[in-house]
Amino acid sequence: MKPSRLTSLKFTLLFLLPFIGMNTFAATQKQLKIATFNVSMEGSNYLEKGQKTPSADKLQILLQNDDNQQIRNIAEILQRVRPDIVLLNEFDYIADADKGVKAFIQRYLNQSQNGAEPIDYPYFHIGPVNTGVPSPYDLDHDGVASGVGGDAWGFGFYPGQYGMVVLSRYPIDDEHIRTFQQLKWSAMPNAQQPIDPATNEPWYNTEQWQALRLSSKAHWDIPVNVDGEWLHVLAAHPTPPVFDGPEDRNGKRNHDEIRLWADYLTGGSTAAYIVDDQGHQGGFVQDARFVLLGDMNSAPHATADQSGAVRQLIDHPLVNGSFVPMSQGGAEYVPNLEESKTYTASWKERADYVLPSKAGMQVLDGGVFWPEKASPLYRLIKDRSASSDHRLVWLSVALTPLDK
Repeated sequence: MKPSRLTSLKFTLLFLLPFIGMNTFAATQKQLKIATFNVSMEGSNYLEKGQKTPSADKLQILLQNDDNQQIRNIAEILQRVRPDIVLLNEFDYIADADKGVKAFIQRYLNQSQNGAEPIDYPYFHIGPVNTGVPSPYDLDHDGVASGVGGDAWGFGFYPGQYGMVVLSRYPIDDEHIRTFQQLKWSAMPNAQQPIDPATNEPWYNTEQWQALRLSSKAHWDIPVNVDGEWLHVLAAHPTPPVFDGPEDRNGKRNHDEIRLWADYLTGGSTAAYIVDDQGHQGGFVQDARFVLLGDMNSAPHATADQSGAVRQLIDHPLVNGSFVPMSQGGAEYVPNLEESKTYTASWKERADYVLPSKAGMQVLDGGVFWPEKASPLYRLIKDRSASSDHRLVWLSVALTPLDK
């Protein structure tokens, strides 16, 4: 006996119902935009004519007013893209938030820039970094233990230079933030210890190696409460793998700063050496959402200056590195080169990353803020003085259920 039309219709509905339910379920998930932006808001960006050494208080002075065009352009970029959570690299650490990050929010982000809608970030995290913090050693082997530049724990001319800020529209769980500013490089098993090729001896002597901190700035694990769903922001800014010599001390440090996050995510015995600044040992809490953010100073492929160290994160089994943000402006910047559309810096590399976890997150869209020359927004990135030598990188994601 042939089934009736009604029976066939019921069968069809029963077959489609799970898929209809899945689509409806996905459409109702919390969506948010996450970004990273190296804003170049540090002292050496504001050198005056004849000035050679950057001033520690220059950014703080500029933020007391609302009339710096470069900072206005940075604020406008943020207003145009409108990320819900954003890491700002190279934002000088100013311990007094009222004179630093709050001034930036109130005097620039809360004010319309060139007709863009103001944006507010009621939550933020700032903290000290290793850049410019004096060491007692001659770490760069120039014959002088100056305590600054290459002799600081992280390259810089004053404490807090090249700092970091996380801005969020959602509450930050300050009590459970983990920071790794003090972790020693020598604590990492099989660390890439630099060797002086002239002597075939370690570049750093035993005392220096035991004291040297791994993070050139800081590594932060910041839990954010997104309407009851937790997201861990893993923020960092590894040192550039250049500005050294044949010992490759910066290249090796860049590799191991990136490896720290890879080991942290792997957890277990791999992360046993990791102890945070609060004294807690071990890696990341498994079965939790995370997003890796930052100027990693690493291209996803090996070049003359690059080791491809960031592949430790892109290819990590817990990371969704399949989506590559792109821009037409980058493609126009270096024509006839396929990879240029993925560039995030004017020095022609993909260096800045937003890498979400595979668990609990679905990538919806993403891009690099790099307008083409014909765009009225090109003025925001047209040269180094317009905003930064880096571009804002963003992803739109949906928070999906975590597999238990």
